[in-house]
Amino acid sequence: MAPNAEALAARIPDAAAALPMAAGGVASAPEPQRSTPTQPLERIERLHAAAQSRPSGGEGRQFAADHRSAPLKSAAHDSAPRSSARTGLDQDPSGERARRIATLAWDDLEADIRECRACVLCERRSQAVPGVGDRRARWMLVGEGPGAEEDLRGEPFVGQAGRLLDNMLGSIGLKRGDDVYIANAVKCRPPHNRTPEAGEVAACLPYLERQIDLVQPRLLVALGRPAAQALLGSEVRIGAARGKLFAHRGIPVVVTYHPAYLLRNSQDKGKAWEDLCFARHCMQASPSA
Repeated sequence: MAPNAEALAARIPDAAAALPMAAGGVASAPEPQRSTPTQPLERIERLHAAAQSRPSGGEGRQFAADHRSAPLKSAAHDSAPRSSARTGLDQDPSGERARRIATLAWDDLEADIRECRACVLCERRSQAVPGVGDRRARWMLVGEGPGAEEDLRGEPFVGQAGRLLDNMLGSIGLKRGDDVYIANAVKCRPPHNRTPEAGEVAACLPYLERQIDLVQPRLLVALGRPAAQALLGSEVRIGAARGKLFAHRGIPVVVTYHPAYLLRNSQDKGKAWEDLCFARHCMQASPSA
C-alpha cells in the first residue's frame, strides 16, 4: 500500500522538533506517488549536452512526465517588459554591470554582492547574504530571499525555515555544505519579508547567474515561486510545476515548496517529500552522478 500524506510528511519533521532522520533513509525512501519520466537518463544527458554547447543564456525547456516539451523564455534573456522596483545607484541599461559580474571570481563576487546598491533593498538591509555551501556542489538550492535572522547573520536559511530545510536535505541523505550550495534569488532582505518585486529579482539575477556558472551544479532545486520564476523567466504555479523537469541554461531544474511555506502549511510536507524523491531520481539519472 502506498504511504499516505501523513506518513510522507512524517519524514520531514518540523524544524522546532529537529528530529534526526533514521539511518539508511535514502535506501528506504519511497518513490514519488505520481508519474515520473521513464527515460530520465537520456533526457538529462540531452540537457547536459546542450549546456556544454550552448552560448550563455540559452533557451530553457520544460519536460513533462508524459515526454511532451514546451519552450520557456530564458531567465537571462527574457525580452518581455518587467515591472520595475525603484533602483539605486547601479542601474544597468547597457548591460555593462551584468557583463562585469559575469567575470568575477568567488571572493570578488561575494564582495560585490555585499556592496551592491542596484535596487531599493540595499537601503534597509543589515547586510547582504551571498550564499553558502560547497562551491563545487552537484546540488544547488535557490530560495527567495533572506529573512530577519539571515539578514543579521549573513547566511541563507538559518532561521526556523532553515532548520526545516536541513531536515528536508537529511531526509534524502544530504547535508548543508556537503555537495550542496544554497543561494537566494535576491541577496538582501525585502522589508517585512514581503515577496521580492520583479525589478529587485532582475537586479540580483546577474549574481545568481554567476553563482550558477561558478558552482556548475548538476541539478537546481527552486524553493518556492519567486525562485522558480527567477530561474525559468516565466510565471510559475508551484502546484502545476511539481513533478516536471525544467531547465535553466541546460541545467535540470526541479520546483518545490519553500520551507517557510511548509511551516505554515504542514499538510503539504508530503508533497515536498515527493518532490525531493523526484529530485534525487533526476540526480541519480544524471550522466555524471
